[in-house]
Amino acid sequence: MTATAPLVAAPLPGPKSLTLNLFLVSVLGLFVELMLIRWIGTEIRIFAYLQNTILVVCFLGLGMGAWTSRQRISTSTSILAYAALTALLTVPFLRQFLAQVTPMLSRLNDYQIWEASGQGDSLVQNLSTICLGVVLTLVMLVLVWEIFVPLGRILGRLLDEHPRPIVAYSWNIAGSLVGILGFVLMSALGLQPYAWCIVVLLLFLPYLSDRRWLAALVLLAATGLSSLSSLYPDTVPKSHHEEHPVTAEKVELVWSPYQKLYLKKYTVHYPEGPYEYLDLEVNNSTYQTIHDARTAHYEQFPHRYGPKLRDLTQYDVPLLLKPAPARCMIVGAGSGNDVAGALRHGAKRVVAVEIDPFIIRMGKQYHPERPYDAPAVEVVNDDARAYFANARESFDLIIFGLLDSHTTAAMTNARLDHYVYTRESLERAKSLLAPGGLIVLSFYVERDFIGDRMNQQLREVFGHDPLAFRFPYSSYGRGGVIFVVGDTAQIASALAAQPRLADLIKECQQRFPLNFPGTTPVTTDDWPYVYLEDARIPSIFLLMGALMLLLFWYGLKRFQLPGLFSDWRVRHWHFFFLGAAFMLLEVQNISKAALALGCTWEVSAVIIASIMVIILLANWLVTVWPGVPLSATYACLVGSCLGLYFVDLSVFADLSYFPRAAVVGGLTCLPMLFSGIVFIKSFAPEPSKDAALGANLFGALVGGLLQSLTFLVGVKALLLIVAGLYVAALLSRPRPTVKTV
Repeated sequence: MTATAPLVAAPLPGPKSLTLNLFLVSVLGLFVELMLIRWIGTEIRIFAYLQNTILVVCFLGLGMGAWTSRQRISTSTSILAYAALTALLTVPFLRQFLAQVTPMLSRLNDYQIWEASGQGDSLVQNLSTICLGVVLTLVMLVLVWEIFVPLGRILGRLLDEHPRPIVAYSWNIAGSLVGILGFVLMSALGLQPYAWCIVVLLLFLPYLSDRRWLAALVLLAATGLSSLSSLYPDTVPKSHHEEHPVTAEKVELVWSPYQKLYLKKYTVHYPEGPYEYLDLEVNNSTYQTIHDARTAHYEQFPHRYGPKLRDLTQYDVPLLLKPAPARCMIVGAGSGNDVAGALRHGAKRVVAVEIDPFIIRMGKQYHPERPYDAPAVEVVNDDARAYFANARESFDLIIFGLLDSHTTAAMTNARLDHYVYTRESLERAKSLLAPGGLIVLSFYVERDFIGDRMNQQLREVFGHDPLAFRFPYSSYGRGGVIFVVGDTAQIASALAAQPRLADLIKECQQRFPLNFPGTTPVTTDDWPYVYLEDARIPSIFLLMGALMLLLFWYGLKRFQLPGLFSDWRVRHWHFFFLGAAFMLLEVQNISKAALALGCTWEVSAVIIASIMVIILLANWLVTVWPGVPLSATYACLVGSCLGLYFVDLSVFADLSYFPRAAVVGGLTCLPMLFSGIVFIKSFAPEPSKDAALGANLFGALVGGLLQSLTFLVGVKALLLIVAGLYVAALLSRPRPTVKTV
């Protein structure tokens, strides 16, 4: 401990049983952490792409709390911060104001986040708007930090005072596991923030420290406010340019395991009668329209659906280029527009792959053509990349729908769709093509370099230039750039047989010329960043890192810890290195699991839960074999990290799912086991466990920030950094001063 930290003898909040208290506060901490990562990333869309920022702030609060665990513990500050953050995320006008952080910070403009902003404004206007966004972001991060400092103090004190350190740490991990699984289950069921907040209310009740009735009322008020999260105005966005009056009404609002889905029905009031259509918003952004492409519908509204694109929509083009395919695969099938197009053109078998089960359900329930009910359609709720690996049949036509992602995979910088568009993924898709087959890839290209990258990758994989053209936005669809590759003779034959299609493509190429200089680097499984032009750390990530340092400085001043690091001993740096290495190792595990098994919520949940189980296994091994040699364990730990760097896990892609999961899971989890043994062997005899935990959490914070290096060096290189950090931990290993219990 630092000399400046005042010691207190006040009783700990929570149950008197140290073990039960430790378990419950761990459940609370992990549940709230996951809830805030999910909730903030949904309502402030830029944080859907910066999930690690919230994670790092949680670690900063826990770490600073553990380090100051002998100071006064008041959960009232945590509860007030939680209530304030709940109000910001739920009260409609506050939520809408805070959502403006996304367009404000989007003006940095070097990382595509689906929010064009600031174009045409002066430098002063852009800088002032960015500064306002930074201030609002800092306010929100301070509130998150305030929530976790008291929880970190409770956790640090409990671990320090428990007479059996290995048992105590095991209960800490078990509680964390329950918190994770509890939130994952609620997300899988599609429960909304109100349900999450009821759980938080129940978990917080044992920890009302002072002014208990007032704190309880604040918690109840926050829970009541959370019910406002389902209130959304039925307004028409400014982007809906209609010549006639338009009204909107809510159809359904659900929180899927991945994102918030808001289905609206718009009615355009034409003089001759109302025209209705359904729009699906994802995380408060228009994402897809459910189209009715039946002839009777077109004929009912001829003024809206001109004859030029009749039967030549973006959903028709793939099937015109490859008529009546025997087997068709659609990845990113969404609510069913592409599937309906395939069925209209006589596809015999359609495999529709969609990652979000709630979007599938909406497509089944609301799509007017009922494409998912057709006997020829097999609906697969899975990640596209995972289905590529698992598929054992060939296809005459593979259609990539508009599956651009609006969120990241758990704990990584990679978005859900990143691994779908890498060179390795496209090579696997090519291997699934039958002779004469085609791949038609649609992408909503908003930056030239993204289109250039797609074009480059397809050319490298298929050995010829794709047929590429920008399809216009219209009542028939959102449009986007369409790339066609595969059997060039089939493409030429289809165009020769259908002059209307050939003329349309030629007109699109002339009206909307594409700029593909061939200079953009392709994405790979090691560097999957589709929306980043080249290898560099985006300025938004550097800005978030600067805010973390500012928040850390604020904590030092507030808790009178100016000499925090100068007071550290070698053993504190040991736990710091262990925390940083373990965080990066977790990122590696999740990334590799995404490649081998898919980016689905189930895979992420299983991997994160497995990490907790492995830590418990390590604790058990040390309990039954207290003499496990540390030198050999360190050698195995560093060696397994280096081995994974040189092992290409894609060689196991041809294995069936369960053998592949076993092999990949076993290889990636091996260093986690050795790491768990190393940690508990050092932690159990540590005389100041609160300080050790604080140092470990500070290390995890730094590990979270170091993850941004993947933008420069790729994902796999993290293993070399991990190995180096574990070597540093070995060199700073403390000598035991207390016999392990």
